[in-house]
Amino acid sequence: MTDITQVRQPDTSEQQPPFALAGVGVVAVLSAIALLAAAGRYGFFGDELYFISAGRRLSFGYADQGPLVPAIARLMDLLAPGSLVAQRIPALLVTVAAVIISAQIAREFGGGRRAQILTAIAYASSPFLLVQGTQLATNTVDTALWVLISWLLVRWVRTRRDSLLLWASLATALDMQVKWLIPFFWLAVAIGVLCYGPRDLLRRPALWAGAALVVLLTLPSLIWQAGHGWPQLRLGAVIAAEQATIGGRYTWLPLAVASAGILGGLLLIYGIVTLFRWEPLRRYRFLAPLPLLLAVIFIATDGRPYYAAGCYAVIFAAGAVRWTEQMGRVRTIVTHVLVVVSVALVAFTMPWRPESDYTPAENEAQAGLSIGVYGRFGWPELAAATATAYRSLPEADRARTVIITDSYWQASALDVFRAEYDLPAAYSPNRGFGYFGTPPDSATTILWVGDDAADIRPLFASVTPIGRADTPLGFPGATRDVTIWRCDGPRAPWTQTWHDLLRLD
Repeated sequence: MTDITQVRQPDTSEQQPPFALAGVGVVAVLSAIALLAAAGRYGFFGDELYFISAGRRLSFGYADQGPLVPAIARLMDLLAPGSLVAQRIPALLVTVAAVIISAQIAREFGGGRRAQILTAIAYASSPFLLVQGTQLATNTVDTALWVLISWLLVRWVRTRRDSLLLWASLATALDMQVKWLIPFFWLAVAIGVLCYGPRDLLRRPALWAGAALVVLLTLPSLIWQAGHGWPQLRLGAVIAAEQATIGGRYTWLPLAVASAGILGGLLLIYGIVTLFRWEPLRRYRFLAPLPLLLAVIFIATDGRPYYAAGCYAVIFAAGAVRWTEQMGRVRTIVTHVLVVVSVALVAFTMPWRPESDYTPAENEAQAGLSIGVYGRFGWPELAAATATAYRSLPEADRARTVIITDSYWQASALDVFRAEYDLPAAYSPNRGFGYFGTPPDSATTILWVGDDAADIRPLFASVTPIGRADTPLGFPGATRDVTIWRCDGPRAPWTQTWHDLLRLD
């Protein structure tokens, strides 16, 4: 064999294979078309409404995330107010960019046209990596930034250009404005480097200067969190409880692999083995334990199965480079079958089905398993039902009426649709919305949306049901089977009781 099987030393003059522009471009365009076709389906997801509300209250920090996604939502809200498709365009763009960058990682590994295209297809046929691009979400942006950072890091190993480490630091700082997961990526990378090299990475001044830059740019968010009791860290216990409902640590690994898809899942396993054992990629061996270490970290901390998905692209690329190195007839047939099956699977998981194909969820747990579907129905109906209840109040009472909701989803929907349905201000003690403001003490009549009467009666002198929202395909407790209560005579001023009502679950 020639230099394909030899371990090559870093060389900035090293020739890369040409970029498979046509093949990768086709995958990227088809991905964009699929995402665009899904962008206008159903309605806003509950979190998307929350991002719009949060974006209207821009801050350096929020209880449950960084400020970047709310800022994006706010920008799109200003450019195209009320547009469902506009809110999802940024998710589409970063997802398609991640498809292209994943192919670039394969190119950095020395992969030719086949390897690059196969990597792009693996990314684009993942039921998680592609489908998350159908809505604006923190994990959509977070995952794409992980892919970008992976590419910059791999490129640094090949070229030793320290400017790439600074760019990776800027991407890391940006990611810290989305979620606080990227430090786990760097921790796993550091462990891999200590075990397998290149250890001079950890001695590069550019790396540590970049780390200082990350801390500096994250400082405003850290100050906000410290001033509010570190709610983003306390949210970990809430996520752990939610994970327990789907099996917790026992189901983490199967769900994490399944999220990669059929082709992606196989390349994920094959890529790990390749990085551990294949000599042509010896200098990238520090990446081999990356997904394994992240799995240990997120299982131990009860994280969600998709938290490690951002590292999949670099592992896909390694597996694709080796798999396509000797593409005989059998491998070609197997590859084509895997591609067809994977594409069919991701097409099935995209939110394209007509609403008539769905049946109401039997309970909240079932709805939670298909939260991306049921979480998109019923928000205008909830606003309309709340508006009807509000108009039923005597005119004299409306002036001192505000809305309080059980969940931050409900408060966000009523906030976003407030002008359209002529609603009073909405508040919620739930999650990040609880930090958006306290109801005024002058609010002596409350329209309480959701919750059981037993939970809210201790707060008021009088509690009476006056409305109901019940969208058949809605999420139970959020837009389905929801009671609207009229609550009068708060037993204590809101400025005294609100803090005790705040909850992250």
